[in-house]
This record gives sequence, structure tokens and C-alpha cells, in this order.
Amino acid sequence: MTTVSWTTPHASSVSSTNLFTRFRSNLVNASTTKIDFEAGVVTGTAVVETTGSSIPNDGEIILGAGGHGNWCSPDLTTTTLDLPKNGVANGVWAIEGKVSAVTGENASGVSYANILVNGSVPSIASIEGTFDGYKTNSVFMDHDYAYISTDTNAKEVAIINLNQLDPFTKKYSESGYFDAPGNDAATSIYVSESVGYVISGSKLYTFDLLSKSGARPQLGSVNLISVGKKVFVQGSYAYVALLNDSTQLQIVQVTNGGRNLSVVGQASLTAEDATDLVVNSTGTRTYIATSLASSSREFFIVDTSVKTGNRPVVGSYDTNGMNPKGVAITTGNRAIIVGSGAEEYQVVNIANETAPVRCGGLQTTTGVNGISALVEADGDAYSYIITGDLYSELKIIIGGPGGQFSTSGTYVSNAFDANSSAAFNRFSATVSQPDQTEIKMQVAAADAVYGSCVGITYTFVGPDPNNPTTSYFTPVGNSISGSIPTFSTGSYINPARCFKYKIFMTTSDITNSPVFEDFTLNYSP
Repeated sequence: MTTVSWTTPHASSVSSTNLFTRFRSNLVNASTTKIDFEAGVVTGTAVVETTGSSIPNDGEIILGAGGHGNWCSPDLTTTTLDLPKNGVANGVWAIEGKVSAVTGENASGVSYANILVNGSVPSIASIEGTFDGYKTNSVFMDHDYAYISTDTNAKEVAIINLNQLDPFTKKYSESGYFDAPGNDAATSIYVSESVGYVISGSKLYTFDLLSKSGARPQLGSVNLISVGKKVFVQGSYAYVALLNDSTQLQIVQVTNGGRNLSVVGQASLTAEDATDLVVNSTGTRTYIATSLASSSREFFIVDTSVKTGNRPVVGSYDTNGMNPKGVAITTGNRAIIVGSGAEEYQVVNIANETAPVRCGGLQTTTGVNGISALVEADGDAYSYIITGDLYSELKIIIGGPGGQFSTSGTYVSNAFDANSSAAFNRFSATVSQPDQTEIKMQVAAADAVYGSCVGITYTFVGPDPNNPTTSYFTPVGNSISGSIPTFSTGSYINPARCFKYKIFMTTSDITNSPVFEDFTLNYSP
């Protein structure tokens, strides 16, 4: 706009507005397919195919999610193991190198089986030893001890020393136990540091585990609003799934070394009884599976970044006829829900928490009774499921994709050659930034060297001309966009012939990754 003003003989002014556009050559270059992104350089990141997209070979970029497989294309036959006797397996817990499996729906199986898993791909599993004497409802394990919850009135929790295995019988011995007050069976067990947590009926108990021998003393207890199904501990809070059709989650604050317990928060879902839950590593999200209901959904993401009061639901998912029994959160923004009926193993993409969507799954003839998932130190990712198959109850599924797991990484695009000097005008990118993750960008433009965009040292910049190499373009909602800078610094210059972009990704939660979905560049030769 141009304005001319004067004061005599009368104060007045006149304005004129002129618009200029490069209407003859306003061009676009876009990257959205897996092939487009694979031309770039990944460092701690991975290019994967977008599930559920209508675009052929649609791709996206995530942090390296670990593993040699694809969560969304699971294979049941990779590694299987037959557990001793004929009991119905109903609980599983995995740590690196070991898996615990338990049976409890009848008395025909062993109470506990300790399974060794080697580091090969695929894994080789073998039973090291077993323990018997109880009907077992759940299990928790560390490297030295296993803790099982039972229906035995005098010993609702039995502690098994995994370092004491009889070399002849291949049996472990009981080293300690906890007797919860009352006559209810124990439904769930969890151990955090030197405190044990167990649900018995409609109460959550804590007990002392400074020693693992003999009768372990009670530390504290708290009343729940109904029978508890599962307890998961993160930090100083215990998250309890409830057999209740109006309030399915209670959050219990634990202080004074486990002696003081108080219910501080809850979540009421439009659902039936909660059957399982898991909490992310930062305690900001709780993922809950509920019983099948024709009028509601069965998987819920609850915001627990604040622990008090009524916690809101972020998103939910319909299992389409499957009755959930277990849930796990895995790398690369994936949740796995298992159960009986319909498709018994369902993998859900939760990158967009408000609208989780199925990305894959499989069916079994005998249903899935439990699941545990982990990422090993070398980046391999697995899920471990317990099924009703009497001859191969344990199945190990290779996860991924993404190669080496990473909590931070970068992606540098392949160079775009405009074939002549061009003004790079604007860009836009579609992204997802789940809870506890961050994504940001910089751009680079440079003149060709000997007529080529290859072999150039690019200077990547952000939008701030005063701090070009330390400023970044950041998301607004699900988009990163902006005007491409016209200042010069280092090898950066605009207009130029060659263009690249660089993505920076981080996460503080191993299960969540930011997602870069597409990139569009506007330029004018």
C-alpha cells in the first residue's frame, strides 16, 4: 500500500494498494509416498507405510520404533511354546531374556513357568523351570523374583526365588508370601521398588518387600468402589482397573513408603467392566480395555497428566465384536488389544489419540488371554501373548518397524532441484505430535555446484533472521508451515536452485513418536 498525505490547503491523503503475484510460474513440489521419503537420510528415524490410507504406497516418518517386523502385520507362527500340563494360561509378564506365564482358570496346569528367551531373531524360547501349588490369577517378574497372585486364602501372594532352581526336578521354591486380610482371591499383583501392590476383592493392599522371605507385613490399604481387576504402578500413583460399569478407573496416591494410600482421581467411561489397563512411562496417559458391549467402545485413552478429579477421555476405539482381556502399548504409536471372539489380536494406530484406527491384526481359534510387550536394549521389539491353544500357549510376535529404537532422531530430505534459480516461497507439512513428543523443522536452499544439487554442504535455518541456525518451524495443530526465509547465512541463500528440509523428532515416552506425514513446497522459477 502507498499513501500520500498533505496538510495544506486542507489536510488530506490518498492511498493506493497494488498486489503482485508470480501467476505464470507458481509451482508445487510434494512428498507424501514411502518412495518419496526413502530418498532422504534417516538418523534414528524410520520411513514406514501409512496404514489405512487411500493413497497408494502412502508413507510417513517416525522415530525408530525398534524391531525387525511390522506391528501392523503380525505373524503368529514365528515362535511358539507349549507350557507344561493342560492348564488354561491366563497371565504373562515379559522382561528382556525372560517371560513368566501362569495358569489359573483351572487346576490342570503349573502355577508358574519361567521361560528363557534368547536374543536371536526370531527368538528361541525354552522353559527353565516351574513352580506349583496354586491357582494363579496374575504375575509380576523382575530378574530375581516372580510374584504371583492366587486364590489361596492364607497366601494371596506367593514369592518365587528365580535363583533357586532344583537342578533335578527343575522346580523353584517359595521364598515368601503375603496374606491379605479377608477371604477374597487376589486378582492382580505389581511390585515397585520395595513395595508390593495387590488387589483382593474391593481393596488395594501394599506390603513390605525389603525382604523376600517369610510372611511379608502389610503396609497400608485403601477401599475401592468395587472389585478391582488390575493394578499398574507408575511413580507414586497406583492405577486400578475396576469391574464397574460406571467408574472403570481409580487413581490411588501412595506416600510414606507405601503406608498411606488415598484415592485421588477416577475415570468414568461409557463402557462395561474394565478388564485391563497400562500406563505410559510418564504417567500422562492410561490405556484401558473394557468388556465387550454392543452399545459402546472397548478401548479408551484417558488423560492422567493430572491425577485428581474426573479424568477425561482423549479417544476411544471399537473392537468390532472382540471381547478384550488384555492391552499393551508398543513403540511407534501402536496399541495392541487381545481377547476372544471376532479378531482376537488387534493392532491400533494411536498417533492421533482422538481417533484411534486399526492398522492390522490376526485371528486365533482359541482366543488370547493376556499380553506383554517390550523393547530390548538392542532395539528389538516383541509382544508376548498367552492363548488357549493347549499345545502352544505362548506365542512371541516380532514387532517394529523402524530398526534400532530411538528417543530422538532426524530426517533430511533428498535435494529438490528446481533446474534453475527459483524463489522458494512457502512450505506446509502435515504432522502429528502425540503426548510427550516434539517435532520441529528447518529448511535449506543453496546454489548448485557444477550444475548439480549433490555434494553441497547445506545450511539449515529456521524463521528467525537473528538466530537462523538455532530457530525452528514448529507445529500449530497438525501442521507446520511458513514463509521460506530470504536472508543469507552460511551456504543458505534464497532464491537458489537446490532445496532440502530437515525434521527433528524427540520423545520422552518410548511408546509414542511424532509423525511426519507429508510436505509441500511452493516455489517460483
